[in-house]
Amino acid sequence: MIQLLFLVVFMEAAMIVVLLFKTPLRKLVIMGLDRLKRGRGPLMVKSIAGTIFVVLFSTVYTMLQIQKRGIEDAAGGSLNPTDQVLMAKHLLESTLMGAVLFLALMVDRLHHYIRELRLRRKGMEAAKKQARAEEAKVLNSEENKAIEEEAARLRKEVHQLESELRSKTEDVDVAEANVSALRKQSEGFLLEYGRLLEENQELRSQLQSVNGRLSR
Repeated sequence: MIQLLFLVVFMEAAMIVVLLFKTPLRKLVIMGLDRLKRGRGPLMVKSIAGTIFVVLFSTVYTMLQIQKRGIEDAAGGSLNPTDQVLMAKHLLESTLMGAVLFLALMVDRLHHYIRELRLRRKGMEAAKKQARAEEAKVLNSEENKAIEEEAARLRKEVHQLESELRSKTEDVDVAEANVSALRKQSEGFLLEYGRLLEENQELRSQLQSVNGRLSR
């Protein structure tokens, strides 16, 4: 039994060392402990721990009985060699069983804290992702706001350009109307000028005929 207890103590100590340092082997140990804590695993572990505790209590009680018997048998309180060997054996067994229980508790707490640390890291990563998403939303909203403001400014400029275009179009229409009126007026002047030329020719011809008559 002592060899088995030593083996269990060494295994638990090695497991604690593995859990303390971040290595690929720690992932395997954590996966094994996760599976051990599922289903009937916790009940089996509690049963084994209870059995070890009962045996430890029995060993301590036996040690007390041996010590009491030695006190009753010998006036000086010294034990005989057989009782000394039994006392040392039970003391070693009780020490190893106490170490087994203590190291098992340490392994359980380390596994629990590692899992809590992982969950908190995942929560922090999720919170960071959510914060980044919210920042992206805020940036998008700000960009959308800037785009809307730019679109409003461009619409205002378009309205101004349209009003300017309408005013210039009206000016062009007025200018075209003035041009057509001037064209009609010039045509009237040309007609009048032609009529005056004809009258002038007629007057000249009449004047020449009068001059001819007078010379005769």
